[in-house]
Amino acid sequence: MKTGTLILVRHHESEWNKLGIWTGLTDIGLTEYGFEQSEEMGKLIANIHIDQAFVSEQKRSSQTLEHMILGMKQNAFPIDRSGAINERDYGDYTGKNKWEVQKEIGEEAFENIRRGWNEPVPHGETLKMVYERAVPFYLSTIVPMLMTGKNVLVVSHGNTIRALSKYIENISDEGIKKVEMLIGCILLYQVDKEGRVIPDKKELRCLEIEGTSKKY
Repeated sequence: MKTGTLILVRHHESEWNKLGIWTGLTDIGLTEYGFEQSEEMGKLIANIHIDQAFVSEQKRSSQTLEHMILGMKQNAFPIDRSGAINERDYGDYTGKNKWEVQKEIGEEAFENIRRGWNEPVPHGETLKMVYERAVPFYLSTIVPMLMTGKNVLVVSHGNTIRALSKYIENISDEGIKKVEMLIGCILLYQVDKEGRVIPDKKELRCLEIEGTSKKY
């Protein structure tokens, strides 16, 4: 039996993304631009029948999915929320302006905090900690669905998708520093029974519009 397609989506622009503020677990909604572009993202996968969707507990992921559905123009499918795919908890950095912090601590330390594998933040999570909650959920809940041929859509957050991609693509601890999930892009995978990507079965679909490559 043909395995299903795994589709990973980062929520579109939130109010705090726009302001350059570390959001973490704070429940901030999308901007109007984010709503509009979420619908456009839905059109990128309109040719794929979705059997199941998962979203995080933050409303920006649910709002992204709701507007993607408008673009996909598909019939209803089950949607489940899970804290396992919540955004990284940025602890004491939550609510701070990223670019002001960058000036304060320097480029190297800033990039280590944002992209490093096991870089601690006070009272928050490392990417490794996100991996340790997201990957078990993926293996126990999502992979079995994919193995039965179901197409599964996951709408989550940049760090969570990086953590999942690290496992799926077997990316090294050092290599994950170079990986970023851009807003406006969608990852599609065909995976084996271990949940690892099948060679040459990864696809990236992105909106070809101004702002697609904006870094938040």
